[in-house]
Amino acid sequence: MTPGHGAGPVLIRADRLIDGTGAAPVPDAVLLVDEGRVAGVFRGQAPEGLVSPNAPVLDYRGCTLLPGLIDAHVHLNLPGDGSTLEQAVQEADGVLVATATFAVTRALAAGITTVRDMGAARSTVFQVRRAMELGHGHGARIVAGGQPITITGGHTWYLGGEADGVDGVRRKVREMARLGADFIKVMASGGGTVGTMSWLPAFRRDELAALVEEAHRMDRKAVAHCLCAASIDDAVEAGVDQIEHANFLVDPAGHQEFVPATAEKVARAGVPVTGTLAVGGTMLKALSAKPDRTAPEQALLDRWRRMHDQNMAHFRKLHEAGVKHVAGTDAGWRFTPIEGLPLEMELMGEAGLPAMDVLVAATGRAAAVIEVGDRVGTLVPGKLADVIAVPGNPLDDLGCLRDVRLVVQGGAVHVARPPLGHRD
Repeated sequence: MTPGHGAGPVLIRADRLIDGTGAAPVPDAVLLVDEGRVAGVFRGQAPEGLVSPNAPVLDYRGCTLLPGLIDAHVHLNLPGDGSTLEQAVQEADGVLVATATFAVTRALAAGITTVRDMGAARSTVFQVRRAMELGHGHGARIVAGGQPITITGGHTWYLGGEADGVDGVRRKVREMARLGADFIKVMASGGGTVGTMSWLPAFRRDELAALVEEAHRMDRKAVAHCLCAASIDDAVEAGVDQIEHANFLVDPAGHQEFVPATAEKVARAGVPVTGTLAVGGTMLKALSAKPDRTAPEQALLDRWRRMHDQNMAHFRKLHEAGVKHVAGTDAGWRFTPIEGLPLEMELMGEAGLPAMDVLVAATGRAAAVIEVGDRVGTLVPGKLADVIAVPGNPLDDLGCLRDVRLVVQGGAVHVARPPLGHRD
């Protein structure tokens, strides 16, 4: 028997449980799931009389139980196969809807039970979210911002989010709220879109301030894409609630210069940052795998190696300045797969975050930042039972997150592979 909505109590047993709050692991853990929710966490066994002796048990000894993982930065329209943005958006909306549908299915199978879509064409991802709400399929739970708001001709302009001037950005925020955006995404600098300037701010300060004010008035958080220090400064001054990437580009060649005062400003404001380190990791892997590289291909590889090294170093410096990070991959963009969250988490660890902090960044903290923390993100009584089991101990090796053995979402089992060492 497996837990599910309306099912009776089910126990899941494992060597330890990490609840996503940052608390010490519970050894010899037993997790009680009832009616799709966490009903209790115990050491050794559930208290006598709490559940029937005949209650089903999912035995994952040899494994660690964790909350379902949360990827706080994905692009469900994009395939993650190396395609550029310009190539991907040539497809009809039906293809973009299907791409998003397949992506959330794959994410769930990898133990990523919730994703935040950070930019999609028109209403395509809203439509996928609605179909899942109607029960037409299963996949990672979607938090969606819809079209990123950008200047005319700005980064991702072809997704439909162009707006200019104080009145224009206010109007666009209202349109996104009407379509069903859970939050408002703004491109505070250029980005990977051809012809945009990633090393310069995009909006005027009065435009950005008006956008954030209108988002808050509509009871939405404002989240800013920032690839240069000036855009980060502008975003913090405008009162944004989160910053994506937080790079420090200074020129078209991709050079970066860290600005300590900017990092300190972000830390003082308490604005969390999503580093999206997996982009560089996957780009390097893909570009390095190509034999007999041409001179331009080698130059591109060298550029990405330099940028990735700088991003890792700056991530570490932001952390040392007191900035809190959440885990997000930029999945879909170039070679970054929807299943890439374990790589992101490993890179966060390599960049200096303690393993427990990395796990919290992809569970409890991520849930709070994307405003689903009242439902998921931690394994505490009353929360929806989003649970994964991985072999070994991720506090010793974050790489074990690549081998998910059990995936439970809202109490329903979607993956149930035997733990390593299991004998039939």
